Amino acid sequence: MKTTELQSIKQRYNIVGNCDALNRALDVALQVAPTDLSVLIVGESGVGKEIIPRVIHDNSPRRREKYFAINCGSIPEGTIDSELFGHVKGSFTGAINDSPGYFGVANKGTLFLDEVGELPIATQARLLRVLENGEYIPVGGTEIRKTDVRIVAATNVNIRQAISEGRFREDLYYRLNQVPIQMPPLRERGEDIVLLFRLFAMQMAEKYHMDKVVLTDEAKQLLMRYKWPGNVRQLKNITEQISILSPERQITQQTLARFIPQDQETTQLATIHSEGEHSFENEREILYKILFELRSNVNDMRREMSTLKKQMEDVQVSKPAQAPLPTTQLAPIGSNISTIDARMPSLEDAEAEEYVEPEVESLNLSDLGRQMLEKALERNGGNRKKAALELGISDRTLYRRLKQYGLEK
Repeated sequence: MKTTELQSIKQRYNIVGNCDALNRALDVALQVAPTDLSVLIVGESGVGKEIIPRVIHDNSPRRREKYFAINCGSIPEGTIDSELFGHVKGSFTGAINDSPGYFGVANKGTLFLDEVGELPIATQARLLRVLENGEYIPVGGTEIRKTDVRIVAATNVNIRQAISEGRFREDLYYRLNQVPIQMPPLRERGEDIVLLFRLFAMQMAEKYHMDKVVLTDEAKQLLMRYKWPGNVRQLKNITEQISILSPERQITQQTLARFIPQDQETTQLATIHSEGEHSFENEREILYKILFELRSNVNDMRREMSTLKKQMEDVQVSKPAQAPLPTTQLAPIGSNISTIDARMPSLEDAEAEEYVEPEVESLNLSDLGRQMLEKALERNGGNRKKAALELGISDRTLYRRLKQYGLEK
């Protein structure tokens, strides 16, 4: 693509940045626009994936037809089939009229399916049929309907992993992924970060009639070193906060540091730690830590059991027949030997009870998932969106797990 044509597209859609990965994504979008091939846009949450389907639609033969953007993760599982494929009157409670659904309304146009990785398996099968032959059946209906819709999908989940876990159909993935487009995360866009900050600062200054904030050279370096887990959306939020809350209009490194989160486990770029320090970079290491702590607890229990066995042996050797046990000798255990014999197992049983370590250490994965979810919510002050971002899952998936573990309030 010529540079002049690329700059024209950026100006039209208010796209800021000159990194090679962004230019490549726009170039692929313009090349595939005149065709009817399905496009799958892959990228982290907040990188601006929603711009690409708009570029594809506006530069395609369907540009005069309807365009719909649908967030598949925000539609309840029980109604998503009706939303996409329509329904007939009386097919379920509340279906007082026929509905054509998005595939009916968007005939000849374009549908952008955002968060397509969140679709239920049954809905994926319906979508695959539409992609293959343009046919679908409304919920509660028997008549096959035809539609001519261009599909552009996007996801921030690892589709390959979802396929291996049985959460996404492999055949649908290949059908959607006729042309893949990778959107780069903000942390890989270099000086684009500073350009975006300048744009957001200028927008705030114009909107609220204030002086524009400007970064020093040291502040620019800090801005580009930060990991930006929330990508462009997070950068915009921080720029707006600085524009409103900072009394200085020239932002130094120290001023900027007050607005950037300092949680090094999840938001900072990887750093080299001195010997002896340890940083949990992913959930696997957190699970290992839990296992090691549990193993330590089990060893403590074994030592306590050995001490208790020794006390029992000493009592049985030193006591007279049928004599009550002195309360000062073993008060925590009981008042006499018959009570101890009734409560405590035999020596053989005690030895058998010691070797339960494999069973204890085989952690229930559901319990681990619940602990991780609770910790994530606790670290983020109960904010579900931030907790989902930290765990690398969508808001919809987080809600399902909260419901599964009985944590929803």
